[in-house]
Amino acid sequence: MSFKSGFVTVIGRPNVGKSTLLNRIIGEKISIISDKPQTTRNKIQMIYTDEESQIIFLDTPGIQMPKNVLGEYMLKVSKSTLEDVDVITMLVEVGEAFGKLDSYVINEIRDIDTPKILLINKIDLETEENLALLIDKYNKTDIFDEIIPISALNSENLDRYLEILKEKLPEGPMYYPDDMITDQPERAIIQELIREKILLNMLEEIPHGIAVEVLSVSQREGRNLIDVEANIHVEKKSHKPMVIGKGGSMIQKIGSEARIDVERLMDTKVNLQLWVKITKDWRSKEDRVKGFGYK
Repeated sequence: MSFKSGFVTVIGRPNVGKSTLLNRIIGEKISIISDKPQTTRNKIQMIYTDEESQIIFLDTPGIQMPKNVLGEYMLKVSKSTLEDVDVITMLVEVGEAFGKLDSYVINEIRDIDTPKILLINKIDLETEENLALLIDKYNKTDIFDEIIPISALNSENLDRYLEILKEKLPEGPMYYPDDMITDQPERAIIQELIREKILLNMLEEIPHGIAVEVLSVSQREGRNLIDVEANIHVEKKSHKPMVIGKGGSMIQKIGSEARIDVERLMDTKVNLQLWVKITKDWRSKEDRVKGFGYK
């Protein structure tokens, strides 16, 4: 049997379940998850390998109209992945009207000569009748080779999705070692795991203006313990005490929850130290955006 390999970009509006989908396929938590926009800010390569294939998925920021330098960067990242991939996957969810952003994405990919698959997510939350109507709407766009209803959370129809990808991908080499699941360095993953806990615990307005900067990751001499130090950057002076919380309660909660995920990632005990810094309007400053790893 020939070996299939290639690159698959996953695009769509914010919060449709891209990271949940890819974490399920890979079997590890690499992309962070929350119900807030801008959860994924960078392109993340996630690698699925079995005996028949190696599929390199590109998890991208949700497509939305930019409001600052960071937003412009995120849109550029999402659009850049449409070029030079073997399959384009668009992810939408039930319960959401076919809106302007969906039309924008479809128009962006319509003339690209690459196989296109539409995944309709969260089908466990919809009736068969409404699902059929949504499938019909997307069928009428006449651009998708396949339309697959899925539940990323419950792994429903993910096997079918993988089988169709293998049919679409060309014969090719194994690009990465078979035990490698992402191209992201440990520091980048740790940074995102911390930011996820902020997203999950903080009020709506604050997380958009937060960046996490991992300062150091070091092995404690003679002990099975890793020390991690990181700064949490906020844009407004008023946000700093909110991230810290009364008596340090919020930052302790964020740190405790993040440490559990970092220990799972590193497979060792972790001492996580967090500090909060004010970096005014960093999302609108190109040097700051790049300095925090969005480049």
